[in-house]
Amino acid sequence: MPYVDVKKRLIHLKIVYYGTGMGGKTTNLKYLYEKTDPKLRGKMMSLATQTDRTLFFDFVPMALGKIKGMDTRFNFYTVPGQSFYNLSRKAILKDVDGLVFVADSQTDRFEANVDSFLNLQENLAEMKLTLSELPHVIQYNKRDLNPLTPLEDLRRELNKHNVPDFEAVATVGTGVMETIRAAIQLVVAKATKTL
Repeated sequence: MPYVDVKKRLIHLKIVYYGTGMGGKTTNLKYLYEKTDPKLRGKMMSLATQTDRTLFFDFVPMALGKIKGMDTRFNFYTVPGQSFYNLSRKAILKDVDGLVFVADSQTDRFEANVDSFLNLQENLAEMKLTLSELPHVIQYNKRDLNPLTPLEDLRRELNKHNVPDFEAVATVGTGVMETIRAAIQLVVAKATKTL
């Protein structure tokens, strides 16, 4: 649900990157941050463990246009991929306006992707939300590695609502901007209807 600061005429919208550990969520966010005009973005914050995995979240506030005459501020977060941080995942999902599910395309990560997707649905259900009503997109990351899970297998298991999906290699930026543009468009369209 968008947070509206009437006094400042500012709408805050939250997009969360969700997916399995080491799948590329933080890599997506870092690329987005590096390619964004510094005048449009805030400071990137990252909390990581010793092994450089995101422990809680990355947060990049970014100004992106107007909705109904009010400025917008997008806040991008990533959840920790490791399942034992599920309480952190739930906290980060609170008040989410849109999602990017990042799947690791490597064959040996297929089950981990499915588990993470099921976990996402369970966590949303606890908040009385469903993917069918929440703007979201899917990204199939690491398409440059082998062996790869066929795209049709990933789509069958992860794109149950036929949402926009993208192949990506986040380390070099392939598919990163296309993914977030689609997510932003869906979030803005829903916010415009509900505000």
